[in-house]
Amino acid sequence: MTDCRPNLLETLAKRVAERKHAGLLRRARTFDAASGMRMRDGERELLSFCSNDYLGLARDPRVVRAVQDAANESGVGGTAGHLVCGHRREHARLEAALCEWTGRESALLFSSGWLANLGAMQALLDRDGTCVQDKLNHASLLDAAQLAGATLKRYPHNDADGATRQLAATPDVPALLATDGVFSMDGDIAPLRELAALCKREAATLMVDDAHGLGVLGAHGAGSLEEATLTHADVPVLMATLGKALGCLGAFVAGSRALIEGLTQFARTFVYTTAMPPALAVAACEAVRIARTEDWRREKLHFLIARFRAGAGQLGLPLADSRTPIQPVLLGEAERAIAVSRALDHAGLLVTAIRPPTVPPGKARLRVTLSALHEEADVDRLLEALAPIVTKSLPDLPPEGKG
Repeated sequence: MTDCRPNLLETLAKRVAERKHAGLLRRARTFDAASGMRMRDGERELLSFCSNDYLGLARDPRVVRAVQDAANESGVGGTAGHLVCGHRREHARLEAALCEWTGRESALLFSSGWLANLGAMQALLDRDGTCVQDKLNHASLLDAAQLAGATLKRYPHNDADGATRQLAATPDVPALLATDGVFSMDGDIAPLRELAALCKREAATLMVDDAHGLGVLGAHGAGSLEEATLTHADVPVLMATLGKALGCLGAFVAGSRALIEGLTQFARTFVYTTAMPPALAVAACEAVRIARTEDWRREKLHFLIARFRAGAGQLGLPLADSRTPIQPVLLGEAERAIAVSRALDHAGLLVTAIRPPTVPPGKARLRVTLSALHEEADVDRLLEALAPIVTKSLPDLPPEGKG
């Protein structure tokens, strides 16, 4: 037995120690309860501005009642993969509702957005293909292309000309261009019409991850493609999640019947994964119905976004250019973002600091997210607490973890 082989656990521990030394160690914080945008941490109540529950549906009584009633009827687990005995009428109804909403012929459910992106790319791409992606795409898109074995080429953020150059460099190979619809850390929107036109010129396939656009953008909340008036012919592959604006869990890929038939055969993360619980499919179906019909939720959300941006502008806060519920306050160094996040926590406001490696070095930020459950007074309270950032004066804080 050799003594020279590196020990994997020791190597992992060394990497963790390096991250801790750099002040970038991640830890999950345990909350005792949640009610709307209020989070309970022991005896303290925090007003949250870091949830992706954009429409406030995660605890909507109708959605909660739907999952409870369905669980009483169908139980908890999916019990098997969709292609074994896990595909129930509840799943089929949800897929049909998602097709009607997004204007697609067919849809396929996955247990998470990560699995949806990985399954779609592994079915569409192989080592002979090229995948061109925005540099700020979600990690699941970037990893999916690499795991599919395709050549990954990245272009500068939201730079359609850069995407053109990358596609033109490999004119004779199959190509997939993939982009977020709304970028999760910056909140801005991809130039979808320009990218769609580019893909038509270059005979490439366009895939959009609309996890943060579905429910929020478009006249009927169908997402960034609806807002950009793009059809399934323009964007053949649409992925979106059910765990953000819809407040549930899971994801789907939607497109032509031929696409979904192909994914059913070759998307390994669909074939070999237990189906989502039928009760959750019922809850998501109810959330889709509410999101489509209750336009006041989007109207209120966009009103709050405008109020926050106007107030932040008056305070001189360094905001990213975003008109979505994701409103990053750009602070630069990780230490400063952590300090401001702790100061807000001490004031009863929960806003997570986003640091490298999630964002590039020097781009640390507070990722403020707004919800239809927030009120004007909540937004004003956040702005008042953020005001000291302008003068770079932070209060003396108790040790971390003491609130």
